[in-house]
Amino acid sequence: MCERLKFENEAYSHGKKIIIGLDEAGRGPMAGPLVVGAVIFPKGYYNENINDSKKLTEKKREALYDLIIENALAYQIEVIDVDEVDQFNVYQASKIGMLRAIEHISITPDYALTDAMPLGSAIEHQAIIKGDALSMSIGAASILAKVTRDRIMKEYDCLYPEYGFAKHKGYPTKQHKEALKAYGITPIHRKTFQPVIDVMNEQLTLDI
Repeated sequence: MCERLKFENEAYSHGKKIIIGLDEAGRGPMAGPLVVGAVIFPKGYYNENINDSKKLTEKKREALYDLIIENALAYQIEVIDVDEVDQFNVYQASKIGMLRAIEHISITPDYALTDAMPLGSAIEHQAIIKGDALSMSIGAASILAKVTRDRIMKEYDCLYPEYGFAKHKGYPTKQHKEALKAYGITPIHRKTFQPVIDVMNEQLTLDI
């Protein structure tokens, strides 16, 4: 059996029945929401193409998004908006999104695999460093999260075309930083992220 089912199979061998894989997309950007994906596959399901979303092209992610949804026993996508990211910080927002996904998914899991995110006592789980590349369930969750977030950022690109969101997806690229300085912040910018803070402070100085 494939190495990327190692953690799932270990859990099954200890009597677990329903295993949920969890991952997020959008920790690093200074604009846009954070998105959490959650996937429960049937026991033994395997597809060699499902991997860490960062290792896949956009075209492959889009194709796998549909395949994952078709083959999952259940899946859930949680969108954590900018206000919550600012309120809780991006790490806690990721954890909150994962706990919401566990609560809202249509099948109740008895074990969770996460990409390096401890979940406390909410559910028995394993937080795996680089889990999106090591566990197929987590990798699938990363694809659902990444594709969903990219689609959202493309919609925002239509609202705020000056910023290039369709290209950089809100990450702090040179283009994005230059647009931020030229046009100011938008409602989807994270006001606790340093480049955004710098622009707000600069604007405050000009207004005085």
